[in-house]
Formats: sequence, structure tokens, C-alpha cells
Amino acid sequence: MADRGASAMSLPEDWPAHPDPILALNRMGTFDWDLDTGLFHMDAQAYRVFDLLPEEYDGRPESLIVRVPQPEAARLDAVMARAIKDGSENYGTYFRIRRRDGTPRWTHTQGYIRRDDTGRPRRVVGIVRDATEELADSGTRSLRAAQDEAFRQQTNIVQVVSAALAHARTVRDVIDVLKDAHGIRRLGAASLVMGLVEAGRIRVVAEAPVGSFVPAGSQVNRIDEPYPMSEVVRTLVPRFIESPEEFADGYPILWPHLIDLHITSAAYLPLIAQARPIGAMGLLYSDRRGFSTEERAVLVALGSSIAQSLQRAMLYEQEKDLAQGLQQAMLPRTIPSVRGADIAVRYRAATVGGTRGRDIGGDWYDLIPLPGGRVGAVIGDVQGHDTHAAAVMGQLRIVLRAYAAEGHTPATVMARASVFLHELDTDRFATCLYAEADLSTGVVQAVRAGHIDPLIRHSDGTCCRVPVEGGLPLGLSAEFSRLEYPVSTLELDPGHTLLLCTDGLVEQPGTDLDDGMRRLTELVADGPEDVRELAGRLIQLAEERGGDDDVALLLLRRRAPEAARAGGRLQQHVVPGDPEALTHARHTIRAAVRSWGAGDRADEIELVADELITNALMHTEGSAIVTLRALDDGERRLRIEVEDSSSALPRRREAGEDGVSGRGLLLVDRLADVWGVEARGGGKAVWCEFRLGG
Repeated sequence: MADRGASAMSLPEDWPAHPDPILALNRMGTFDWDLDTGLFHMDAQAYRVFDLLPEEYDGRPESLIVRVPQPEAARLDAVMARAIKDGSENYGTYFRIRRRDGTPRWTHTQGYIRRDDTGRPRRVVGIVRDATEELADSGTRSLRAAQDEAFRQQTNIVQVVSAALAHARTVRDVIDVLKDAHGIRRLGAASLVMGLVEAGRIRVVAEAPVGSFVPAGSQVNRIDEPYPMSEVVRTLVPRFIESPEEFADGYPILWPHLIDLHITSAAYLPLIAQARPIGAMGLLYSDRRGFSTEERAVLVALGSSIAQSLQRAMLYEQEKDLAQGLQQAMLPRTIPSVRGADIAVRYRAATVGGTRGRDIGGDWYDLIPLPGGRVGAVIGDVQGHDTHAAAVMGQLRIVLRAYAAEGHTPATVMARASVFLHELDTDRFATCLYAEADLSTGVVQAVRAGHIDPLIRHSDGTCCRVPVEGGLPLGLSAEFSRLEYPVSTLELDPGHTLLLCTDGLVEQPGTDLDDGMRRLTELVADGPEDVRELAGRLIQLAEERGGDDDVALLLLRRRAPEAARAGGRLQQHVVPGDPEALTHARHTIRAAVRSWGAGDRADEIELVADELITNALMHTEGSAIVTLRALDDGERRLRIEVEDSSSALPRRREAGEDGVSGRGLLLVDRLADVWGVEARGGGKAVWCEFRLGG
């Protein structure tokens, strides 16, 4: 038997096909021959037919020459080549083998040729069985061959349809296998109808040809109605109708809809799984009357095979719905709107290994509104593709959000999250990237924990990868006591877009990560300007490409500030013991306040800022960072923040007897419209706001 493949090519995701248990019960072995790679997989029964042990076979068809004589192998190749050339869907033939003790045996094989959309043959899935007894002597072989050919057309139903159903994943896949023209021909019927049991009723889910015989208004029927499908669901017994007269007498409501189809007989089969009916199927014939005992047995076996496929598909869909529900519950339900930015997020679930697995993973995104017009953007990936990964992801997302909202620096947020994950009862680690953006200035502070770099698309459409110095993945950095996460500062100008994603959008089997990043950069550069359209385009491409990894994506585009409502931002670093620095800060604040049109409250603002700076320098051991922002979100305001390294909170108290100390916060409370204190990493920030006219 010739090797028809090249081992360099990859196997299909669903290779090898899983045999139906009914085949093994009938002593039929199965094989799955991948024509691209040349690998020929056999199940345990097939090994017994060829009298081989698994360790004696290397997966190559030519290795079967130890049992199949060369003339027989050449004849097998010729049969298959002829079937491929003339476009046949299946082939069958008898051939001789020689067992290990030298005894000759007759063997029969039946193969189903699977082709791609271009018609090119890609796989052969089929069965092999011992046929010595049915061909016991040459005198009866011709008669046996004729009988077998007649019976083959019925047994082929179970064999070939079962092979096709082995690849069905969802209920829709099962229906598609049965209802298309090729499926009906495989079943040997002129028409087909199938219904599923739902809440005490039967809902028709497939009919072929479409609209051919289901009465109008009868897509959903009660189980007690006078239809054959309802009958077999009630009784759990197949109903074989052997003549048009029997059909007309037994089902007078349904029969008028079948007259134009020239139906001569029908078989209605209950679809039973785990001793309960899940549906029913009807096969209608126009070229036969009656059913032999063997034919009835084959059709019952067919119903059992279809019922098992449907049950597997239903369980898969239930698990998928559960997994997707859990995944969605762990991701943010809504993304807040952010003034000054356009946001788009997307998530694509993975199909684990391309097989029936839980479509769930540990990828996530988050957007965290922060004080002072800042926003935190998070992208991350917990190791694994299961419910445990999703559960760890949900906890980690909440922790990161809490640390960021407390005001910690990006490096501290990442370090604390790593410690949390390390102390969690799990062996999983996670990669993550956290970017804190000040949308008023465009300054972005980013930290990276083993994650891929972000991209920035500029307003002219060009796109580039932005290197961000990184640390170890979350969980590992705490385990190895390497909690340092260096901060990289990026500039996000108006019209620029920051792209954060997980590696599922970049990596492909057999390709380098850098090549994937270059391809993604090109896709982003060529994509639409609108972030929502761009996110949709990227996820669509990921869907078309497939893959066994999930994808999380976050896009943040900084909008250009409105000219009519232009604000401002000022930040000053004041060092203790430097009176010139304090004087310079006062002059700068006064000039900025007046230039922003707040001249009528300039004295109050300058006085409060001076008090807050002085308090920070007097009552802490470090310097102070003063930030002024002009805000306009429907109400014009000016915000002052004074940040220091002390975690001790300020206390408002009455002035002392000398009248010098104790007046600072009283003054702030009296002059500012609102004020408060926020934690900032290891320190704090005292802030206040003034409402401005206009």
C-alpha cells in the first residue's frame, strides 16, 4: 500500500476519528488515513483483523505489507485510485491477508473519502473486517458477493454515516450531515425528517428536501398527536411502514402531504440516549416496499448511532454555554465611557485542541477609571484553558482593579498582584500588562509581567510595536522574590491608538512570535480608523484563522481635546529645604490659574495650594509633587493635588493658642468647594477642587 502523504504537513485537529462502539460490537475495525501526512491510524479491532500488535506497527500504510501480500496491496491501491479519480465518495473491496502463522484469510474493507472545498481528497475514514466465513469456498463466493452487494447498501448506512457523524460537534453539525443531498443518498432514502423532544413536544429541526412534507403549522407537535414521530417517541419502538396503503390508513393527516413524493415505504426510528427519547427520525423511500429482518436491524443501529451523536452534541453545547457564561461573568459586564478616549474591547473563546473541550480560558481585559482624568488599561492571560483558569482570572482581575483604585503606582499594582496570585491556592501563573494613561497629557506609564508588548497606531495610520521593559509573570516573580517591575513611559498623542492584546491574537503554530507581531502591526496599520471597527476586524481574522488559544483585546484611542474647552495641566516637583522651589511653585501656580481664566478665584487657589504644599513639606520626610488640572466635564473646575510619600493621613484640628499652627486644613475646608485624600502607593495625595464660572 503506497504512502500518499508528506510527513511535514500537520494532521487535522479531529484526527483520528473516534469509532462508533456499534462497529466494534460487530467485529468491525476502523481506520483513519490522513492523505496529507500519510499516517494510517487503526483502532484495536483493526489490529486484531490484521493480526498485529500496536508495537509492531509504525502508523504507515506500507508497513502493512507484512500481512497484505504485494499483489493484494497493488489491487487495493488501484481500487482507491479509481475511486479518487472518478469522484466517488466511497469504495469497497475484498482482499487477502496472511496471518502471522501463515494462514490466509479473506478481509473486506469499506472506505469513505473526505474531500476539501476544492474537491481534493484529504482523508479516508473506513472499516475493515474479517470476511473469511462469508467467502468460505470459491463455489459460493459469487453468490455471496451478490448477496453482500445487496446488503452492503444497507450496512453502508451505519458504517459511512457513523464515520461522518464522528466529526459532528454540535447539533447543527449532526443535522447538516443528515439533511444535505449527500447525506440523504448515504441513508438510501428519498426524504428525511428529524425532530427533537423539547418540554414534552417534538420540534422539527430538519427536513429534506426542505418543505417537502411537514404540514404547515406542524413544526412543533405534541407527543400525543397522531404522527409517526410522536408515536415512536411515546412507545420507544421503531415504526416500519411497508406500503402507501398502510401509511394512508395509519396516518391520514400526514399522508396527503406525501402523495407528490411518491412514497412507497417509511421507517420512523426513536432516537434514544440513556434510556430516554431525545427525538425521532423518519426515512421515506420511493423505490422499495417492505423491510427484511436484517434491514430493520441495520436501521435500528443507525438510529442508535445518530442518537449517540446527538447526545454528545447536546452535552457539548451545554458545556459550552456553561463555560461561556462563566467566562462572561468573570469579564467586566460593561466598560465605562472615558472622557477624552474611544474604547473598544473584544474577547474570543478558544476551542481547546480543536476538539470537544470547554471553550474557556484565562484571558481578560479591564478598564479602570482613576482620579484626575486618568485611566488604567489591563490585559492579561492566566495559564490554562479550563474553568480553573477562568476562576483564577476573575479573582486576579478584581485584585488588580482594587490595587489600582487605591492609588498605587503601576509597579506596585503589579507587584502586589503577583504576591496575591502566589499566595492563592493554585499552581497557575499569569502574564499581564498594565498601562496607566493620563488623557489630559497623553503620558502613559506601562508595566509588563511576562506579557507581549503593546502597539501604538499613529494618527497618520502607521503602527509600531512599543518595547516595554518587563518583569517575571505574576505569581512567579513572588515565588522567586523578584518583584521589581520597571515602568516605561509612553507618549499617546491625540488621535493615537494604544492596542493591548493577548498572545492568541499573535501566535500561530509553527510561527515565530516576532513574525506574528509584525503581521499584527501590518493588520492594524491597514485597518479602519474607528477602534470598534478595528477591534471587530481583528477578532474576525482570529476567528477565520482558528487556533486553540483564546483572545482578549483592548483598544484605547486618545481623542483630540475640544478647542473651545481646552483645559490644562501643570505639575511641579517641590524639594524640602529649597525656598526657591516653593517660591517658584507659587509663581507658576498663579500664572497658570490666571491663564486658565480663573482670575476671580486666583488668590484662594494660590493660598490653598501653598497650605497643602507647606503641610506636605513640614509633616513628611520627603518632597511633594503638585499637580494642577483644569477640568471641564459639563462643569468647569480646577483641581489641585499634592502628593507625598507618607501614608499618615492629615487631621483637621483647631488652631493652637499661638494662632500659628493648625489652620491649614481649616483653610482648605473653608475656601475649596470639595477636598479629600487618596492613597497613592506607599503615600497619599491631598486634593481639592474649585468651581469656576463660565
